[in-house]
Amino acid sequence: MTRDELVLAALAPASGELHTPVQVQKLFFLIDQNVAHLIGGPFFDFEPYHYGPFDKSVYDELSHLAMRGLVDVTRSRWNSYRLTVQGQERGAAILESLDPKAANYIRTASKFVRDLSFTQLVAAIYRAYPAMRERSVFQG
Repeated sequence: MTRDELVLAALAPASGELHTPVQVQKLFFLIDQNVAHLIGGPFFDFEPYHYGPFDKSVYDELSHLAMRGLVDVTRSRWNSYRLTVQGQERGAAILESLDPKAANYIRTASKFVRDLSFTQLVAAIYRAYPAMRERSVFQG
């Protein structure tokens, strides 16, 4: 699996729902932490940052996929990300081809990051991965 395939597969369970920056960062962090060994990863190099685990290359990969017409970037106060129709088709196919344990984890992690508020998500990551709080400005 390549990193761009992982991004497509990980965004597919949202079925076109937007992902905020904190959601994509935490989604790919959780995947790298928990099922990377099942899918040929890890794919990113997360470090503790202001709001928990962060890797700028997450945004680089999303921008690369946007240039290929597979990710839609919505610009407002911050960028939000979702798969295009073509990206959704490819992402769903990739997700279905994965080891069932990895695919199920990705679906669960996707729902988890989308169901929590910003504060709840960052706090949950800090509880589970306290080392990621090291450089935090978040007080929640």
